[in-house]
Amino acid sequence: MKRFEKHIFVCENKRPEGHPRGCCYDKNSAAIREKLKLRIKELGLNSTVRVNSAGCLDACEFGPSIVVYPEQIWYGAVRLEDVEEIIQSHIIGNVAVERLKIKDKRFNKDA
Repeated sequence: MKRFEKHIFVCENKRPEGHPRGCCYDKNSAAIREKLKLRIKELGLNSTVRVNSAGCLDACEFGPSIVVYPEQIWYGAVRLEDVEEIIQSHIIGNVAVERLKIKDKRFNKDA
């Protein structure tokens, strides 16, 4: 039996100020990860769902970026307000949040 059914990786990479690609950290990704972790725990899902910080996911221009495994769904421009929808729709309901999916075939093959 798998230890976790899903892994949520939140990019928290920090680039130097003024970097042309920007960085997820400066777009509030640490707070997004914290809210994800809190809600997963509050909902009693922390034994099957793991929320982790990640280094650069190489989706800087789409940040804050999140990837959910095993589905390999990449989300971009995620805001604190989107956390509950990601949890309810994708994590609990197994339906990806289409409006947040990165629309680039390098990340979501069906984009």
